[in-house]
This record gives sequence, C-alpha cells and structure tokens, in this order.
Amino acid sequence: MSALLSGNGELKGLMRMASLIEHAQHELRTHLPEEVRPHVFVGGYREGKLTLITDRAVWLTWLRYEQSRLLALLHQHREFEAVLGFHFKVRPVRPLKTPARCVRHLPTHAADELSSCARDIDNPRLKQALERLASHAEPHDTE
Repeated sequence: MSALLSGNGELKGLMRMASLIEHAQHELRTHLPEEVRPHVFVGGYREGKLTLITDRAVWLTWLRYEQSRLLALLHQHREFEAVLGFHFKVRPVRPLKTPARCVRHLPTHAADELSSCARDIDNPRLKQALERLASHAEPHDTE
C-alpha cells in the first residue's frame, strides 16, 4: 500500500484529498454549535471551493450566514489557505425503510418430510441444510 501512495499516481492524490476533507470536517464540526454538528458534512473540494452538505434547508440558510466566519476559521490552518469559499447542498437523509418481515410457518408434517429427505441424502451440506430447514417447524402444529 505504501508503494502505491509514494508515487505520483491518482491514489496518492485521492488519499490526500480524503485526508484533507476529513480534517476540514473535523475543524468545522469543532467550531459549529452542538445542534448543527450532526447536520453538516464536508462533501468535497473542487476549484477552490469546499462543498458543505446538510440535511435540511434551515441549516443551509444558517451556513450561508456563517460562511465568512467558517472560512476565516479554516484559513487559520495552512492546508486550507486555498479554500476560496463554499458550495452548499441540501441532501435530505431519508431513514432506511426496513422491509416488513415476512414470517412463514412450517407445518410439522412438512418438517417431517424434510427430515426424511435429509436421512436419504449423501451430500453433507445439503443434508445439513435440510435438517436446518426442518428445525423451523412449529412446535404445536394441529394440521
């Protein structure tokens, strides 16, 4: 890995950019009010502008009012002297929807059939899979 980073390749530049973005993220979060911190992310750096991403328009408006102060904070660090300004973007975070759990019931007689098949199988992986399926039978099935 160090050989890849020591040359003039794209990976070195990419790693440097990732490190710079991570450092900018840390610096900004350190100086943001606590209620704003979880809503602001550094999304990239291009053509002298740092991209700040937030999840709500209200925080974007706040960032616009505070951009000169934030830029001054970044300029206190040598690696951020080239930052000329910010691009702001709103990217709402949508909570992940977990799919509804589909509960299936295995009747006892179906489990007995699977167990019977497993006894006649020579392939150990298939036999184990059938036995595992059979173990899911309902304990008190009245079918």
